[in-house]
Amino acid sequence: MAALSLFDQIFAGADVAEAFSDRAHVQGLLDFESALARAEAGAGVIPLKAARAIARQCDASFYDLDSLGAAAREAGNTLIPLQAALTARVAAKDKTAAGFVHWGATSQDALDTGLVLQMRTALGLLDADLRKCESALAALARKHRATPMVGRTWMQQALPITFGLKAAGWLDALMRHRARLVELRPRVLVLQFGGAAGTLASLGGKAPAVARALARELKLPLPPMPWHGARDRVVEAGQFCAALTGTLSKMARDIALLSQTEIAEVAEPAAPGRGGSSAMPQKRNPVSCAAILANAARVPHLSATLTGAMGQENERGLGGWQAEWAVLPELFQLSAGALEHALLLARGLEVFPNRMAQNLAASGGLVMSESVKMRLAKKIGQGPAHAAVGRAVRASVKSGKPLAETLLADPEIAAALSARDIGAALKPEAYLGSATAFVDRVLAARKK
Repeated sequence: MAALSLFDQIFAGADVAEAFSDRAHVQGLLDFESALARAEAGAGVIPLKAARAIARQCDASFYDLDSLGAAAREAGNTLIPLQAALTARVAAKDKTAAGFVHWGATSQDALDTGLVLQMRTALGLLDADLRKCESALAALARKHRATPMVGRTWMQQALPITFGLKAAGWLDALMRHRARLVELRPRVLVLQFGGAAGTLASLGGKAPAVARALARELKLPLPPMPWHGARDRVVEAGQFCAALTGTLSKMARDIALLSQTEIAEVAEPAAPGRGGSSAMPQKRNPVSCAAILANAARVPHLSATLTGAMGQENERGLGGWQAEWAVLPELFQLSAGALEHALLLARGLEVFPNRMAQNLAASGGLVMSESVKMRLAKKIGQGPAHAAVGRAVRASVKSGKPLAETLLADPEIAAALSARDIGAALKPEAYLGSATAFVDRVLAARKK
């Protein structure tokens, strides 16, 4: 394939980009043609000698990709000029065999099946990186299972949680995506073979045998019928990529926010030249987070294009099918690129528990107001307790005094809770709820 562009090297997954390269696209078409010839020879449709002659020319390195691209502009797709070039190469060795190239098939059979072969490779690569990312996040969740930090809602300090719980949340979502990947493969990775209008009339009574043999040759399931105009399989693959990238953007957004100078609870992996600024020597920019978030900004529109193209005309679509050709590879490459960056983060994220403790203490105890309220509610009821603790919170904010002081200074609260009770209610590590249990449950689910 051609070298990745400068921007692709930031945003695209390199291995998945290779799976969707021009050369891989052409090889997918040739793999279809070679398998078709072998299947038809096995079913007695074409001579075995012809099938072997065709197969010998099915190597993408034999073909000028630039010339194929230029010819495709006039032909409407890449298969038509490739078929002509393949036929010419076969004819140079065996004129009779050349007449059997692409026998009984249509362009979309080759193009869709070639795409399926590319998706099979790409989904395998995504699966491998998902597993690696899961493993790294599991280690992070396990290590920080009980590391207290501020939980934030609406960008404000809310309650204590643990960093392990946050990492387990990222992990749990990725586990669901891997389950989706397992489920979608049998639906999406299937043979396309229907001939000109989805009936395989060109092969007569031999059609079922050829279709079965072709599926075996390509190691693809044979669906109940051709799917030229039904694009849900392609859309499902694209939406998987979009949803995966969206989930990774949640992780990236969390890390970027926690990396802010004023919070400084985590940092991306450090390396020479990584995350620097051309102007400010002190900067340590979250560059992987930026790449993931940039990819996530692009995928919704690409996914929508696939969905919008589903209403295709009759037996073969006009325009909608063609819209998929550039969009689906881009979705795969963006999701793979986001996953590569997420794996780097999961493996090398720097976590600063001391800074997390400082931020928990920064509000002077305000982050523990619910803990106090719940303890007080057992004495005076939830409504009065909420009002009383609210008074103490406002007094603390106004005066700048720690919440413990304003709680003890409130007669209603002091009559119900001792200084010892209040001190216990203000300990973050004592108000983590089921955080560690949730981490354990996610880790246990992963083992299954």
